[in-house]
Amino acid sequence: MQTKLSVNINKIATLRNSRGCNNPNVLQVAIDCQLFGADGITVHPRPDERHIRYSDVREISKIITTEFNIEGNPLEDKFVALVLEVKPAQVTLVPDSPGQLTSNHGWDTISEKQYLRQIISVFKNAGIRVSIFTDPVPEIVSAAAETGTDRVELYTENYARNYTRNRQEAVADYVAAAKAAQANGLGINAGHDLDRDNLGYFSQQVPGLLEVSIGHALIADALYYGLENTIQMYKRALAAH
Repeated sequence: MQTKLSVNINKIATLRNSRGCNNPNVLQVAIDCQLFGADGITVHPRPDERHIRYSDVREISKIITTEFNIEGNPLEDKFVALVLEVKPAQVTLVPDSPGQLTSNHGWDTISEKQYLRQIISVFKNAGIRVSIFTDPVPEIVSAAAETGTDRVELYTENYARNYTRNRQEAVADYVAAAKAAQANGLGINAGHDLDRDNLGYFSQQVPGLLEVSIGHALIADALYYGLENTIQMYKRALAAH
């Protein structure tokens, strides 16, 4: 099965918000990403709504025909309520602090196991698939299986940072983490700083990779290559293996 590409459209909303109007139209971009071949749409609404707004999430949920993935911190009651209202295909739980610029670490599934069990059950009881953001540490991934989550999303910034220096070393922890996930019956997603250069090798090396969520690099590439062409370029990178 080919790894699915979910396009994170937060950066589109950031551009729109910078002028206080509706250009670019986030809803139309979500529709177009689907038409251009994206397997899913990802959004990550934050409490200050500095990019994707809660109203965007509601509107996108009405028109989405591919998989809808909502990321966020479940410690925010507003976020939990939104997810339960919208009922996306997947919720990805990320331990961000309220003012954090971008995600930079995964859950400690050992010390936070009880909390994760409780909150994951809330979403699963609503029929929503749950993925939790984790660092590529086999012990952390193995412990994630005890939380009741369906999948883990491996945090790939370290891979991306070290890819050009030594790609075999850069991917080694992710291969080990993916094997731990498979051994414990967990699905495997990945995201953060994956791009056209490093995506193909990652998907070739990491066993059982179901989905990648890519926003910043893909939207930046679209400025040069166009959105439709860029989505197809990323899809081809995933198909290379």
